[in-house]
Amino acid sequence: MTRQTDLERGTALAAKARRWGAWYVAEHRFRVMRSYLQTVLLTGIGNPLVYLFAMGVGLAGLVDANLGPDAVGGVGYLVFVAPALLCTAAVTVATEEFTYPIMLGFKWNPVFFGMNASPLRPGQIIDGVVISVLARMLLTCALYYVFIALFGAVPDPAGWVSVFVAVLTGAAFGAIVMGYTSTLTEDTGQLAMVMRFVVLPMTLFSGTFFPLSQLPLYLQWIGWLSPLWHGTELARVFSYGYVEPIWLTVLHVIYLIVLFAAGWTWARRVAVRRLTK
Repeated sequence: MTRQTDLERGTALAAKARRWGAWYVAEHRFRVMRSYLQTVLLTGIGNPLVYLFAMGVGLAGLVDANLGPDAVGGVGYLVFVAPALLCTAAVTVATEEFTYPIMLGFKWNPVFFGMNASPLRPGQIIDGVVISVLARMLLTCALYYVFIALFGAVPDPAGWVSVFVAVLTGAAFGAIVMGYTSTLTEDTGQLAMVMRFVVLPMTLFSGTFFPLSQLPLYLQWIGWLSPLWHGTELARVFSYGYVEPIWLTVLHVIYLIVLFAAGWTWARRVAVRRLTK
């Protein structure tokens, strides 16, 4: 009787794990994040303060003093650059969480293999990681938005939508990075090169600190391919009513969703291959 009861209990727990496995993995990641919660909060509060003071009090004051209060596209420089800072914050979080923690789970401290030994499926492991990163990005972007609003850089009432645009932007880029990181069996500098030769150029040449049209045509393609440019332009639509053709707004949304779905699917397939050998 006891053996049968234990068997039934075990079967029920296994079924529960298969049903809610992604959320169990997300809970694990949240518990891991608690170990560096101070860093998350300090960067979430400190980064917007530093950047907004630098851009709002420093560079924006210089630009507006020389070109007027409607210096860039009919708005002040801080209003123009604030959505870009918001989206860049999401990309930064996504880059942090979808690189070394993924490498850790597969290689350095292979907890993903331990999870896979339970009733959890490989796809659920990836899903749980994605859920946890989306939650951290949402918290970071919400804090960032509060500071942007306090600085008076969100004139449009629909500006709060830019928080979700930023999260989608970070997810679109981060999912592709996650898929790539999942394929790595050794880190011989690839992740550092992603930071230096992908993230940094993308930040500089995605219409973030100046309109993309200011770049030579042979460099504008970087922005066209960059999820950060698409996200920033979309965030500007909601943040201060930036005017663009409706087809371009729809294209921004579709492009970001496709990148997110492609990267997520890529990472899940790699996880299945690596964890079920």
